[in-house]
Amino acid sequence: MGSYDEDGVTKTKALEKHQTDIDVNGGEEVNDNPIEEVRLTVPITDDPSQPVLTFRTWILGITSCGLLAFVNQFFGYRQNQLSVGSVSAQILVLPIGKLMAATLPTKQMRVPFTKWSFSLNPGPFNLKEHVLITIFAGCGASGVYAVNIITIVKAFYNRSLHPVAAMLLVQTTQLLGYGWAGIFRKYLVDSPYMWWPSNLVQVSLFRALHEKERRPKGGLTRLQFFLLVFVSSFGYYIIPGYLFPSLSALSFVCLIWKDSITAQKLGSGQHGLGIGSFGLDWSTVAGFLGSPLATPFFAIANILAGYFLFLYVLVPIAYWSNAFEAKKFPLFSSKTFDSDGQVYNITRILNDKAFDLNEIGYRNYSKLYVSVIFAYVYGLSFATLMASISHVALFEGKTIWEMWKKTATAVNDKFGDVHTRLMKKNYEAVPQWWFQAILVLTFALSLYACEGFGKQLQLPWWGLLLACGMAFFFTLPVGVIQATTNLQTGLNVITELVIGYMYPGKPLANVTFKTYGYISMSQALSFLGDFKLGHYMKVPPKSMFIVQLVGTLVASTAYFGTAWWLLTSIDHICNPSLLPEGSPWTCPGDEVFYNASIIWGVVGPLRMFTNYGNYPQMNWFFLIGFLAPFPGWLLSRKFPEKKWIKNIHMPILLGGPLNLPSAKAVNYTSWAAVGIFFNYYVFRRYKGWWARHNYILSAALDAGVAFMAIMVYFALQSNDIFGPQWWGLDSTDHCPLAKCPTAPGIKADGCPVL
Repeated sequence: MGSYDEDGVTKTKALEKHQTDIDVNGGEEVNDNPIEEVRLTVPITDDPSQPVLTFRTWILGITSCGLLAFVNQFFGYRQNQLSVGSVSAQILVLPIGKLMAATLPTKQMRVPFTKWSFSLNPGPFNLKEHVLITIFAGCGASGVYAVNIITIVKAFYNRSLHPVAAMLLVQTTQLLGYGWAGIFRKYLVDSPYMWWPSNLVQVSLFRALHEKERRPKGGLTRLQFFLLVFVSSFGYYIIPGYLFPSLSALSFVCLIWKDSITAQKLGSGQHGLGIGSFGLDWSTVAGFLGSPLATPFFAIANILAGYFLFLYVLVPIAYWSNAFEAKKFPLFSSKTFDSDGQVYNITRILNDKAFDLNEIGYRNYSKLYVSVIFAYVYGLSFATLMASISHVALFEGKTIWEMWKKTATAVNDKFGDVHTRLMKKNYEAVPQWWFQAILVLTFALSLYACEGFGKQLQLPWWGLLLACGMAFFFTLPVGVIQATTNLQTGLNVITELVIGYMYPGKPLANVTFKTYGYISMSQALSFLGDFKLGHYMKVPPKSMFIVQLVGTLVASTAYFGTAWWLLTSIDHICNPSLLPEGSPWTCPGDEVFYNASIIWGVVGPLRMFTNYGNYPQMNWFFLIGFLAPFPGWLLSRKFPEKKWIKNIHMPILLGGPLNLPSAKAVNYTSWAAVGIFFNYYVFRRYKGWWARHNYILSAALDAGVAFMAIMVYFALQSNDIFGPQWWGLDSTDHCPLAKCPTAPGIKADGCPVL
């Protein structure tokens, strides 16, 4: 399943690059899939006698789902937002499943008061069980976007929210898209031309894990390697995670020039350009951008190029030329500011009771300002949206159109490849009324969440209908693009733009509309992508449906419960100025979401991105983004023998900096260094080692950090024990002047007035 960035518009989901220069004009009737990559990767055999929804599947699946949901939400509020992916569970449950198969009794167990019975051990642990457990884990690892709404209401706006309304919001936004996914199954799952390249990575990993493995002489098995790295990562993380948090961001320029604002802006890894800054902490490396080990080098190169041009060319020119009065504000901040350079006092422009914009208060106070980095990040989000459309049209348009025509023909002619024929021969399809029942029930509950509870969510019924309509409309075209190119165009910017103009001044209405519109489509496509994985692995469709539904319910409940518990148990969570020294609960991602609700919801795009506001120039990025892919496309046509030209991927390049300002310069530089080393140097020089160990190394590092962080929290930090008082306990990079404004007369805490 997908994961979501607040300002990221385009995400590549594959772990490795798959070419899409496919011959779609081959023979009409074939005895295999028409896509070469699929023919090379996916087996064309099936054993329908294998048990799937076994005791092992339920126990390991629900446990991994709940555990990953808890861990990822737990880390979601921390300074370094480590995200543990489903691959950790995918690797770890294999030996546990085999152990259960070797030790549990085979005796049939009868369910009391029913005719049902099951075996604790129906035979050897098989591939289909493993796939379903990984689907469970994917539900837990994918994140719940609506939790951001709960966080900003309780921790940033400091308002109450009915827990039932919050729970319904979380569940319905995750499930609503499943309701109409069934309509598009025959186009996006059954069609052999909709091949979902990212699933081939999963298929390859499953096959590698289930091949019989002998320990190489003088070497380690995959499991032994995983355990060795896991223990090392677990033991090491006590240092940056508790004893020496300053290791997470070492900025030597600041240690040399302790009194220079300019030097600290250049050298700070957390609040500046990060020149010479790095982190000795895996959560710094993988915390915001995901594991660099699981990102192909072409994507790393594009992201790094975009980041370099943005942070080291565009931003310095804009800041030191005082564009948008940039010197009044910190260089690196996701906060909103007033015309005096102070943090925007949102209470002065909000009606307390109605929780909407007080226009008189707004006119008497100040227009809204943001840091120059935050302003241009919004510009890049506009550019990335348009670039993804033009890039796909130019580079993949012909292929997508040919595949779509063949898909329509295949549907009309009831033609399918060998995988579709095997699935239809061996298993019953999911009845359409299952999807319809989910759609009706979740829409009714969504309507209740929005219109009930004193209308706390502010979104009227017509807004919910419009959000669902937008999500439904875009599901098929975006799904065709994703199923053929691995590129998903997010609707978050478009949705908040639409509702920001139609229903301004309502912060919760804006973020609720965005979540229903954006996440419903994204969840529908995640559901269909997982269905295609089950299609390739020959998992019964009904079993896939049940696991996805239960996994989503379990994950949503775990995310909600963890967030509610942390928000109500940690004093001053998300408020760094009031947290004790060394406390990691700074919520950087939620701060961006909160300020987005002010920009798009309270103030609105009319007062922000037109002549009524300070940033009308950002609209030029729509045109810049649309035109950006054309030079690369023209060059690739003129020089078709230069294959590297097609690796210049403008949506990824323009979208590279979009994790800023939540992610910091030190996160990017550390992530890039590790990614280049493993996915360029090691991949080219030691390809055998890379193929055997790379993904396992990533999963083990993630898991070690996660388990140590949780242990430290429950054993020490929850009891207000934050480590020895010394210089290294500070979780900042010791660059206090990097946050200072450089305009004359602006006052800021801890900063000299120039």
